[in-house]
Amino acid sequence: MLRWAIAFLIIALIAAVFGFGGIAAAATDIARILFLVFLVLFVISLVFGLMRRS
Repeated sequence: MLRWAIAFLIIALIAAVFGFGGIAAAATDIARILFLVFLVLFVISLVFGLMRRS
């Protein structure tokens, strides 16, 4: 999932350089959402992993 977030971030940067404002904004939003989902899943797995060891 982190790969998808990075891919959309790169697409957003390339679109911004070429002046495609709408595409850049959409790709940035998608990258931000995917990164937040990845971060939440990471924290959840970290908590469950610590609880499992105890």
